[in-house]
Amino acid sequence: MNAVALSGIHKRFGAVRANDGVDLSVEAGTVHGLIGENGAGKSTLMAILYGYYQADAGNITVNGQPVQIRNSHEAIALGIGMVHQHFMLVDKLTALDNVLLGAEPGWYLPSGQTQVRQGLMRLMEQTGLQVRLDARVDALPVGELQRLEILKALYRGARILILDEPTAVLTPQETEALFEVLRRLRAQGTTILLITHKLKEVMALCDQVTVMRAGQVVHRCAIADTDTAALAEAMVGRKVVLGREGGTAPHPDAAPLLAAEGLSLRSAQGVPLLREVSLQLRPGEIVGVAGVSGNGQSELLELLSGLHAPDAGRLRVAGEAFEAGRWLDPKRARELGLAHVPEDRHACGLVMDFPAWESAGLGYQHLPKYRRGRFGLDGTALRRACASMMETFDVRPRDPLLGSSKFSGGNQQKLILAREIGEAPKVLLVGQPTRGVDIGAIEFIHGQLRRLRDAGCAVLVVSSELDEILQLADRVLVMNAGRITGELAIDACDERSLGLLMVAQPEAA
Repeated sequence: MNAVALSGIHKRFGAVRANDGVDLSVEAGTVHGLIGENGAGKSTLMAILYGYYQADAGNITVNGQPVQIRNSHEAIALGIGMVHQHFMLVDKLTALDNVLLGAEPGWYLPSGQTQVRQGLMRLMEQTGLQVRLDARVDALPVGELQRLEILKALYRGARILILDEPTAVLTPQETEALFEVLRRLRAQGTTILLITHKLKEVMALCDQVTVMRAGQVVHRCAIADTDTAALAEAMVGRKVVLGREGGTAPHPDAAPLLAAEGLSLRSAQGVPLLREVSLQLRPGEIVGVAGVSGNGQSELLELLSGLHAPDAGRLRVAGEAFEAGRWLDPKRARELGLAHVPEDRHACGLVMDFPAWESAGLGYQHLPKYRRGRFGLDGTALRRACASMMETFDVRPRDPLLGSSKFSGGNQQKLILAREIGEAPKVLLVGQPTRGVDIGAIEFIHGQLRRLRDAGCAVLVVSSELDEILQLADRVLVMNAGRITGELAIDACDERSLGLLMVAQPEAA
């Protein structure tokens, strides 16, 4: 029996057809993959199932019964839960209180907490989803936050679970642990709809898969009857080539375009975040930084881009020297030809309430070509530049007036890359270049980074995806506990050697 069936679903946003006659059926007690390029309509379809949007036309049945889902409360009442790519949690509350919020069993809070705690303890024992219930959310690692979101949905009675890019911010170890939990949930009868861009994960976990493109279903099959190459071609509509490509040879004897020495940083509580980190970036090379998230990579990017200053250390960019107490700032960084694609595109890369054309000018609005008079901005020039960026980088839809928040994650990423690459930087710092991005966009973004390298730029790529590091980098630095634990030429790299360095003890570095 089908747990969910959607038929003839249509949904428009202005001139954009997000869903165009979509049919989707999901068997009960299975894991069903829903894949497609950014903007293919996957998340819109699931938002309709969860009651965030109302379809313009079409029908929904849940467990064989026709239903109307007008809001998320009605979806929850039908046993549908959704875990979003960006967690819906209150940072200052404990894990327990986040589950309690909105599901209070009565007016007396202590009694409600006891009841919820008992229910969660039973769920954790049944599912293996272990969470520290009394810890504040802002103190929990991302893998535990993911488990908390799933627990929250299950506590509310979800038997149909929608997961939107659940591994986008997880380490490989956390991903495998999550998959073990999902397999256990499937064995217990839970139906899981998995929205993802990672085809290896689809092949490893799913029973069936549906592929969407341009708002329509273009392919559906059992996992046993397909492979990653066929799914990639169905998603994009052509063959996709990923892997290493040749390019210009790095310039080992060239003067570094960026050199950092002895960078050290402590948190406000005195915890070491970076310990004596030194590195050099030369023209014509991509240097990859590998490591489990949370081992200093984010802080390193923030120091090198001028977002924060270190407690100690020195930096030289394009011949200009900086030291702790007189550090680089982002405006000066851009003047020296240093561009930065941040790890968190929502918090640091875009202003979500701005239209795309305003986000496309962030950090470069001072350039003469964007000025009108002494203090004014030339909106026409910025909109024209944004339209050109969208055309060159295949940002969809090509609408500079559309709000930044209205674009899919992959198209937001391409817009940021277009902005930062557009001024031909000498040094490019990139954090998680393809996080939450579909396979066609990954191919495109990798191509742009290689093109920039071949033009003589020095590129630093921080990625939690080992496959991405191995595909892109000419040289790899590995970080653990705030230190660089190893440096390898790409010819000496494989997943095993990198993995050993990722868990190496800092004292042995």
